Amino acid sequence: MAPHASSIRLHLLDSFRLTIDGNEITIPHPAQRLLTLLSLRKHPLLRTYAAGTLWLDVPEDRAAANLRSVLWRLRSLGVPVVDTRHGIVGLMPGVSVDLYEAEALARRWLAGTETEADLEAGSVPLEGELLPDWYEDWAADERDRFRQLRVHALEAIAERLAAAGRLGDAVLAALSALAADPLRESAHRAVIKIHLAEGNVAEAIRQLRRCERLMIEEVGVPPSSRLNDLIRAGSG
Repeated sequence: MAPHASSIRLHLLDSFRLTIDGNEITIPHPAQRLLTLLSLRKHPLLRTYAAGTLWLDVPEDRAAANLRSVLWRLRSLGVPVVDTRHGIVGLMPGVSVDLYEAEALARRWLAGTETEADLEAGSVPLEGELLPDWYEDWAADERDRFRQLRVHALEAIAERLAAAGRLGDAVLAALSALAADPLRESAHRAVIKIHLAEGNVAEAIRQLRRCERLMIEEVGVPPSSRLNDLIRAGSG
């Protein structure tokens, strides 16, 4: 019996995986690329658009043939994941995508509508990066957009957890934001504030020095004076 769409899950964070009822299904890379494109666009695409995006450097008829081959391969695997009706290609309704869930979670944190379950989970569900080893422009653009969303959310998580007295979890969230964007001064500031809240002035100063060194080496300017002001206020 073919699986229901709701039992099919696409994993795009950290690496591509397709699972059915928790069991991983191996599919060739061209099929992975098609499923990823459909996931990132979030709406059905004309076949010509999908083929042209995935195979930019070949003639239109060859790109169309490549798309047909990928669709045939997916059908032969018995994976009901792509809707091909009416001249379009799109994900079947009900297919779950981990990226969508992470985006919804990030927006809850940013809106201040996080749930008790979100608070309990902390920053862990937002530590994954979108397909870090994929270099196609259409994937890289979405990766940059998602990185910005999750870094803002991780900073919000750090702030909220610190306010709740969960300083250990808060600093992990701030460090995750920093790992995603090492040149982000606000993430350095969040780490420093949490170290100071813990009474770890020496750690706060070390973080300030790391930030100064990194900013000067990478962009040629030091961070703003607000970081020094934090240290002075927190160690006074």
